Amino acid sequence: MQQQIYNILIELGEDPSREGLLETPERVEKSLRFLTRGYSQTLEEVVNGALFAAESDDMVIVRDIEFFSLCEHHMLPFFGKCHVGYIPQGKIIGVSKVARIVDMFARRLQVQERLTKQISEALMQILNAEGVGVVIEAQHLCMQMRGVEKQHSVMTTSSMVGSFRRELATRNEFTRLIR
Repeated sequence: MQQQIYNILIELGEDPSREGLLETPERVEKSLRFLTRGYSQTLEEVVNGALFAAESDDMVIVRDIEFFSLCEHHMLPFFGKCHVGYIPQGKIIGVSKVARIVDMFARRLQVQERLTKQISEALMQILNAEGVGVVIEAQHLCMQMRGVEKQHSVMTTSSMVGSFRRELATRNEFTRLIR
Protein backbone atom coordinates (compact mmCIF):
# COMPACT_ATOMS: atom_id res chain seq x y z
CA MET A 1 0.00 0.00 0.00
CA GLN A 2 2.83 2.39 0.82
CA GLN A 3 4.27 2.04 -2.69
CA GLN A 4 0.90 2.84 -4.20
CA ILE A 5 0.58 5.93 -2.02
CA TYR A 6 4.11 6.95 -3.05
CA ASN A 7 3.05 6.61 -6.70
CA ILE A 8 -0.11 8.65 -6.07
CA LEU A 9 2.03 11.46 -4.67
CA ILE A 10 4.06 11.44 -7.88
CA GLU A 11 0.87 11.42 -9.99
CA LEU A 12 -0.34 14.47 -8.06
CA GLY A 13 2.85 16.30 -9.05
CA GLU A 14 4.52 16.02 -5.66
CA ASP A 15 8.04 14.99 -4.75
CA PRO A 16 7.70 12.11 -2.26
CA SER A 17 11.36 12.53 -1.32
CA ARG A 18 10.90 16.03 0.10
CA GLU A 19 11.14 16.33 3.88
CA GLY A 20 7.43 16.76 4.64
CA LEU A 21 6.43 13.74 2.57
CA LEU A 22 9.15 11.25 3.48
CA GLU A 23 6.97 9.27 5.86
CA THR A 24 3.61 10.13 4.30
CA PRO A 25 3.06 6.74 2.60
CA GLU A 26 3.51 4.97 5.95
CA ARG A 27 1.29 7.48 7.80
CA VAL A 28 -1.45 7.25 5.15
CA GLU A 29 -1.43 3.46 5.31
CA LYS A 30 -1.73 3.51 9.12
CA SER A 31 -4.51 6.09 8.87
CA LEU A 32 -6.49 4.09 6.29
CA ARG A 33 -6.13 0.89 8.30
CA PHE A 34 -7.44 2.71 11.39
CA LEU A 35 -10.30 4.38 9.52
CA THR A 36 -11.41 1.03 8.03
CA ARG A 37 -10.81 -1.21 11.05
CA GLY A 38 -14.48 -2.19 11.04
CA TYR A 39 -13.72 -4.76 8.35
CA SER A 40 -11.71 -6.79 10.89
CA GLN A 41 -14.44 -6.73 13.56
CA THR A 42 -17.44 -8.98 14.02
CA LEU A 43 -20.68 -8.25 15.84
CA GLU A 44 -19.99 -11.03 18.34
CA GLU A 45 -16.52 -9.64 19.16
CA VAL A 46 -17.84 -6.11 19.58
CA VAL A 47 -20.74 -7.15 21.84
CA ASN A 48 -18.44 -9.50 23.78
CA GLY A 49 -21.25 -11.03 25.80
CA ALA A 50 -22.56 -7.71 27.16
CA LEU A 51 -26.20 -8.80 26.94
CA PHE A 52 -28.27 -8.78 30.11
CA ALA A 53 -31.74 -9.86 31.19
CA ALA A 54 -34.21 -7.05 30.59
CA GLU A 55 -36.21 -5.93 33.60
CA SER A 56 -38.60 -3.87 31.48
CA ASP A 57 -39.93 -3.55 27.99
CA ASP A 58 -39.71 0.24 27.83
CA MET A 59 -37.88 2.03 25.04
CA VAL A 60 -34.11 2.44 25.42
CA ILE A 61 -32.46 5.30 23.53
CA VAL A 62 -28.82 6.26 23.03
CA ARG A 63 -28.66 9.68 21.39
CA ASP A 64 -25.90 11.70 19.79
CA ILE A 65 -23.41 8.89 19.19
CA GLU A 66 -20.65 10.62 17.26
CA PHE A 67 -19.25 8.72 14.30
CA PHE A 68 -16.81 9.18 11.44
CA SER A 69 -16.85 7.24 8.20
CA LEU A 70 -15.46 7.36 4.67
CA CYS A 71 -17.80 7.52 1.70
CA GLU A 72 -17.18 4.66 -0.68
CA HIS A 73 -17.51 6.90 -3.73
CA HIS A 74 -14.73 9.41 -3.02
CA MET A 75 -13.11 8.05 0.15
CA LEU A 76 -13.74 11.40 1.81
CA PRO A 77 -15.08 11.64 5.37
CA PHE A 78 -18.67 11.92 6.39
CA PHE A 79 -19.48 12.39 10.04
CA GLY A 80 -22.26 13.22 12.39
CA LYS A 81 -24.51 11.76 15.04
CA CYS A 82 -26.38 8.50 15.27
CA HIS A 83 -29.46 8.02 17.44
CA VAL A 84 -30.47 4.48 18.37
CA GLY A 85 -33.57 3.22 20.11
CA TYR A 86 -34.91 -0.23 20.84
CA ILE A 87 -37.62 -1.94 22.82
CA PRO A 88 -36.18 -4.90 24.71
CA GLN A 89 -37.77 -8.29 24.53
CA GLY A 90 -35.91 -10.17 27.24
CA LYS A 91 -32.44 -8.68 26.66
CA ILE A 92 -30.69 -5.33 26.92
CA ILE A 93 -27.19 -4.48 25.72
CA GLY A 94 -24.43 -2.59 27.51
CA VAL A 95 -24.72 1.04 26.47
CA SER A 96 -21.11 1.33 25.27
CA LYS A 97 -21.71 -1.64 22.99
CA VAL A 98 -24.33 0.35 21.07
CA ALA A 99 -21.66 2.98 20.29
CA ARG A 100 -19.17 0.24 19.40
CA ILE A 101 -21.64 -1.31 16.94
CA VAL A 102 -22.09 2.11 15.30
CA ASP A 103 -18.31 2.45 15.03
CA MET A 104 -17.83 -1.07 13.66
CA PHE A 105 -20.03 -0.31 10.66
CA ALA A 106 -18.91 3.33 10.32
CA ARG A 107 -15.27 2.28 10.11
CA ARG A 108 -15.79 0.77 6.67
CA LEU A 109 -16.18 2.38 3.27
CA GLN A 110 -19.84 3.32 3.41
CA VAL A 111 -22.89 5.10 2.17
CA GLN A 112 -25.04 6.57 4.91
CA GLU A 113 -28.14 4.67 3.84
CA ARG A 114 -26.42 1.30 4.22
CA LEU A 115 -24.75 2.29 7.49
CA THR A 116 -28.14 3.15 9.00
CA LYS A 117 -29.65 -0.17 7.96
CA GLN A 118 -26.64 -2.23 9.08
CA ILE A 119 -26.85 -0.77 12.59
CA SER A 120 -30.59 -1.46 12.93
CA GLU A 121 -30.29 -4.99 11.56
CA ALA A 122 -27.34 -5.81 13.82
CA LEU A 123 -29.16 -4.63 16.93
CA MET A 124 -32.29 -6.53 15.94
CA GLN A 125 -30.20 -9.65 15.36
CA ILE A 126 -28.23 -9.50 18.59
CA LEU A 127 -31.14 -8.42 20.83
CA ASN A 128 -34.15 -10.05 19.17
CA ALA A 129 -35.80 -6.78 20.19
CA GLU A 130 -39.46 -5.92 19.70
CA GLY A 131 -38.23 -3.10 17.49
CA VAL A 132 -35.24 -0.94 16.63
CA GLY A 133 -34.98 2.59 15.29
CA VAL A 134 -31.84 4.27 13.97
CA VAL A 135 -31.55 7.85 12.72
CA ILE A 136 -28.29 9.27 11.37
CA GLU A 137 -27.60 12.94 10.66
CA ALA A 138 -24.34 13.57 8.84
CA GLN A 139 -22.28 16.04 6.88
CA HIS A 140 -20.45 14.75 3.83
CA LEU A 141 -17.13 16.31 2.85
CA CYS A 142 -17.56 14.91 -0.66
CA MET A 143 -20.47 17.32 -0.96
CA GLN A 144 -18.84 20.20 0.92
CA MET A 145 -15.27 20.19 -0.44
CA ARG A 146 -15.94 19.22 -4.06
CA GLY A 147 -18.85 18.84 -6.46
CA VAL A 148 -21.74 21.09 -5.42
CA GLU A 149 -19.79 22.58 -2.46
CA LYS A 150 -22.79 22.98 -0.14
CA GLN A 151 -21.25 23.79 3.23
CA HIS A 152 -24.24 23.47 5.54
CA SER A 153 -26.07 20.51 4.08
CA VAL A 154 -26.98 17.65 6.41
CA MET A 155 -28.22 14.27 5.26
CA THR A 156 -30.68 12.40 7.48
CA THR A 157 -31.44 8.69 7.13
CA SER A 158 -33.55 6.36 9.21
CA SER A 159 -34.12 2.66 9.54
CA MET A 160 -37.10 1.44 11.52
CA VAL A 161 -37.63 -2.28 12.07
CA GLY A 162 -40.13 -4.33 14.04
CA SER A 163 -42.51 -2.26 16.16
CA PHE A 164 -40.71 0.96 15.14
CA ARG A 165 -41.91 0.32 11.57
CA ARG A 166 -45.32 -1.18 12.36
CA GLU A 167 -46.49 1.18 15.08
CA LEU A 168 -46.76 4.90 14.40
CA ALA A 169 -46.94 5.72 18.12
CA THR A 170 -43.63 3.92 18.77
CA ARG A 171 -41.93 5.62 15.84
CA ASN A 172 -43.29 9.03 16.93
CA GLU A 173 -42.12 8.53 20.52
CA PHE A 174 -38.64 7.68 19.29
CA THR A 175 -38.37 10.62 16.90
CA ARG A 176 -39.72 13.02 19.57
CA LEU A 177 -37.22 11.80 22.17
CA ILE A 178 -34.16 12.10 19.92
CA ARG A 179 -34.88 15.79 19.16
